[in-house]
Amino acid sequence: MGPHRVVVVRRVVMVGNSGSGKTTLAGAVATRLAVPHVELDTHFHQRGWTPTPAREFVEAVRDALDTADAHAGGWVVCGNYDAVRASIWARADTIVWLDLPRAVVMARVTKRSARRVVGRTELWNGNRESLSELLALHDADRSVIRWSWDGVVNYRAVLVPAMAGTTWGDLRWYRLRSAAAVQQWLAQVAPPDRDDRPRPAGTTSGPARPTRLPRRERR
Repeated sequence: MGPHRVVVVRRVVMVGNSGSGKTTLAGAVATRLAVPHVELDTHFHQRGWTPTPAREFVEAVRDALDTADAHAGGWVVCGNYDAVRASIWARADTIVWLDLPRAVVMARVTKRSARRVVGRTELWNGNRESLSELLALHDADRSVIRWSWDGVVNYRAVLVPAMAGTTWGDLRWYRLRSAAAVQQWLAQVAPPDRDDRPRPAGTTSGPARPTRLPRRERR
């Protein structure tokens, strides 16, 4: 990707490991495009880290995208949830995979979680990270640190063949492997120079089933 290339996007999905910077990049791209940032964790994690029931989760995400399309003609989504992946990817034009080195991801997620625990930072719907959960390193479903360690391999095992396959071949893929690559890509992002008609709910631009990623996302 050359330094002067313009990347025109409108409906973008950010995927990748916890600690890779999905949320930060998604927010920056949404601001640049003047479209909503749809953070899937907000719709999935109810109070007490209780998962939203699948049907309710699917409906909430669909409504968020419909609203974004109706008012802004686009959106930026961050997250990796199986239950909504097909419906989101079918409406997207671009997938951005943040595939940073394990050392970078682990340093980021550890510092972030430590800061959240010490500061009692409130996340989605009143939830907070706890020290006991972080230190449960034997259980990836409890410890985001363990989840991120395993996620480096897990996401690559799925997303590498997804990029090379034909299931979602109509989408534009960007695999960003360093902080510098992320900043370079962001600097090249631009909205369409014309009025882009929203895609109605249910409209698909590819097959109905995506490649399956790990069972659920972690914060």
